[in-house]
Amino acid sequence: MNTQIPPGKARFLYFLNQVQNILHKAEESENPALLVYKENIRTPFFMLEALTRLYKKMQDKKKFKKLNVRFKKMEDLPGAIDFYDAVHKEFITHKNMPTPITDYLKNKMDEKVKALNHYLKKEKWIGNNNRIEKIIKKLDKIDWPGEEEDTMELLDIYRYYVHKISQNYRSNLAFKDIETDVHELRRELRWLSIYPQALRGLMQFKEDNVLQDFLNKYLTPEIVNSPYNVMPDGSALQDHILINKNYFYALSWMIDALGTLKDSGLTIIALEESLRSIYHITSGTEQLAYSICDDAQMKIPEILTRSQQIAQTFFDENILENLISDKE
Repeated sequence: MNTQIPPGKARFLYFLNQVQNILHKAEESENPALLVYKENIRTPFFMLEALTRLYKKMQDKKKFKKLNVRFKKMEDLPGAIDFYDAVHKEFITHKNMPTPITDYLKNKMDEKVKALNHYLKKEKWIGNNNRIEKIIKKLDKIDWPGEEEDTMELLDIYRYYVHKISQNYRSNLAFKDIETDVHELRRELRWLSIYPQALRGLMQFKEDNVLQDFLNKYLTPEIVNSPYNVMPDGSALQDHILINKNYFYALSWMIDALGTLKDSGLTIIALEESLRSIYHITSGTEQLAYSICDDAQMKIPEILTRSQQIAQTFFDENILENLISDKE
């Protein structure tokens, strides 16, 4: 990391540069939206959104909130493409899936691509491409903290988000809806795993001296060996925030498990949407959706029950409370 640039600003510039590289490719494409989707522009925008969530708690709340809205929109639009793309690819492998349904989902994906193409030009991410330059000029006007102050404040902010999630769900852990309960909890937990990547080495693992027995169920080979669970190199930084490794693995397991359950539920919801739109069915769409799906498809009540069970165990075992070790 360039020591002449404040660490906070350097993090934004790093991911803005990734965005800019993808947008340059999009300028030469006949379908810019499809290109930025395939180039996974969501990832750097996730990181930029994460940074704005952190720094709006530190200073210049109004400016970072505006950037957060802008970055979130550029993450949400490719996310909508990804949803219909993924469900379409899954459904075309099902033997009993009616062709009008797969066609409907392909058309919905095309609609989302069209919407992103419109937004890219309208907001000048491409074409008269000066959006990145405007953002950098805004960042130039920020009074960025030095490394030591930056580390201390980010530690406090990360603690704040950890505590907020724990308090919210300990007092109200009742899952009744896939989107507002399962998906929302996963979103909140996922930010805790995105922040270390966005902070580019500030957060580092601390090895646990003693492995608590209850953690073993979370330490699957897929989680332990996941490239997403490798902290970025932080050797250029003097200070670090330490994260207890096995508890972070437990967090990662929970995010992954909720993601699988959430996707299963959203599959049914997408199928119901298709049935209502194509066949104008007003009732009984959930049961009809189950009849079309493979036998392995979980029913939504089962998904909600399983999600609540693993979440309850997760919070009862105080995973979040033990996530942060301290500042190095």
